Amino acid sequence: MLPWGAGLAKGPPTAYSMGRALRVLGLFSIVMALAEFAPISANPIRIYGVWHCGSDLCGWDTVGEMADFDRKNHWLIDRGNGSPSVNLVVLSFVDPLRLLNLTNDAHNVEGIPVGITPDIVAYFTSHKIRVMLSIGGFTYAKDWDEALAMNPKQLGLHAAQAAQRFGVGIEIDYENDHRPNLSGLQEFITAYRSVLPYGAASANPASRLTIDLALDDDYLAPLTQYATTNWLTIAHPVLDYANAMVSSEQASASVLEEGWKEHVQGKAPIPPLAPAKFTGSLYLANRGGASAECTDFRNSLEKATGRFVKTVKPHGVGKTKGMLGYMFWAAGCPGSRSACTVPPNTCEKGVGMGAKVYKIALPMLSLRQH
Repeated sequence: MLPWGAGLAKGPPTAYSMGRALRVLGLFSIVMALAEFAPISANPIRIYGVWHCGSDLCGWDTVGEMADFDRKNHWLIDRGNGSPSVNLVVLSFVDPLRLLNLTNDAHNVEGIPVGITPDIVAYFTSHKIRVMLSIGGFTYAKDWDEALAMNPKQLGLHAAQAAQRFGVGIEIDYENDHRPNLSGLQEFITAYRSVLPYGAASANPASRLTIDLALDDDYLAPLTQYATTNWLTIAHPVLDYANAMVSSEQASASVLEEGWKEHVQGKAPIPPLAPAKFTGSLYLANRGGASAECTDFRNSLEKATGRFVKTVKPHGVGKTKGMLGYMFWAAGCPGSRSACTVPPNTCEKGVGMGAKVYKIALPMLSLRQH
């Protein structure tokens, strides 16, 4: 093996050598320019879903006609070409205290809002869209506290029974920012998993159990630390994944990416979370009406952040690049100060176009485990 520089001519460069060098430099510049626009290695988006609040501001307090439900929500199952706009719908919300007590009244049947019916579930599953029920939400944070203090094991068993009865997964949305009952929540999860064990390849939709965390590691910090350490690990997973929820208002692409990166990198004492273990979330509507995320994919945050979501690298935890995907808040009528995603504010051109661009699989692909 020749030492570095051996065989090269000594003395000043000749016209030939200078011309050759310029040709090599030009070729290098072309290669670098092409590389800038070449597609990068990325993982496909697995989860592309919406929380759904129905027509009762997330209460699901009344049983509606399916024809009316279809008129308002057809965009979810048909983005204009017969294909759905999403591959997951999370029906929101179930009151944990009513579920614990299996409340039967004018608005609940065994603790589940009367508006959440097998027909509503089948409306989506018949189009290969997964369905989950979200237990909690900010409004029911104190009911979570009370139910976990009373009998967390029974609550977990009732949640598993509801999941089996409807053929759906369960999402935990426990928004106690300061002193969450983590031991109680652990009992809830243990009880649920005693009936429906974690299974990466399980075909049973009821075996899917997830949790909501914040945009970054500041809000819900105690819950995030415990969940990341105990339930969302690569070696011994207990929950399938987490959703990094929306903040108080729609953030910019840079703020969103910084928040999601904080989950990936960790923020002491919160450890890093594998990108394959969480989704990011965006608003569909605001006080002024539907957002670009709903109506205009070209100018949307799901487009602007797509490269990050598909390629963010693990930071010491996990092996594969890319988050699991996106969740959108929210279909239906999520609040009195927010627009509803019903005609004329439907989301085929935003969420639906994103499903086409990102080639969202139906049914949902199996989740990455690392």
